[in-house]
Amino acid sequence: MTAAGPMAPRHPEQVIFDDVAVDFTQEEWRLLGPAQRTLYHEVMLETFRHLVAVGPGIPKPHIVAQLELGVEPWRMDRGLSQDPCPD
Repeated sequence: MTAAGPMAPRHPEQVIFDDVAVDFTQEEWRLLGPAQRTLYHEVMLETFRHLVAVGPGIPKPHIVAQLELGVEPWRMDRGLSQDPCPD
């Protein structure tokens, strides 16, 4: 999923959220400690805010909306009812 949609044309120099977002596999996410998960959350939201500041009108990716609600990536994407690796 891209912020501008999978088929949306864009200028070659235009950066979208997916260009700079960090994606973890479910196994990698389980290995992160609480501080690392918090850092991920903060960095992804800050990155999105920076992109919006330089390119108003950028649609909000689903992951950003979920992070703003405090939902962890694997809970929202995989529908898990609880964290597979409790903190």
